[in-house]
Amino acid sequence: MRLYESVLIVRQDITAAQVETMADEFAEIITSAGGSIKKREYWGLRALAYRIKKNRKGHYVMFNLETGPEALKEYERIMGLNEDVLRFLNIRIEEVEEGPSIMMQVKTERPTRGGRDDRDSGDRNPGKAESNDSAADEKSED
Repeated sequence: MRLYESVLIVRQDITAAQVETMADEFAEIITSAGGSIKKREYWGLRALAYRIKKNRKGHYVMFNLETGPEALKEYERIMGLNEDVLRFLNIRIEEVEEGPSIMMQVKTERPTRGGRDDRDSGDRNPGKAESNDSAADEKSED
């Protein structure tokens, strides 16, 4: 049995509860064939980069599964026949990552970017503020 990561995009018109029941049906295909679901995440309703079948948004669901090639073929066939599934992608992976995926992590949990420590955190243009002060002094003298 091999490890796979599967991401599918479901139409925006259906509810999150319907997406969960659909994901349960897909998971049942894998488990009935002797495979197992290692991790399952619902990424929510997200904007698409371009329209797919007149949809601008889609519900994203990710599975990490362990299964044989025959069960994966049936899983892909069923997803291809389902009209609510806009796109899906299955890739083979070496190991399942522990913890939440990158998509589920909050922005504060992600590592911070470097290279901006040398900038002043105050005014963006300190020279401009000084020139405004000197102009105000000249007006008060007149």
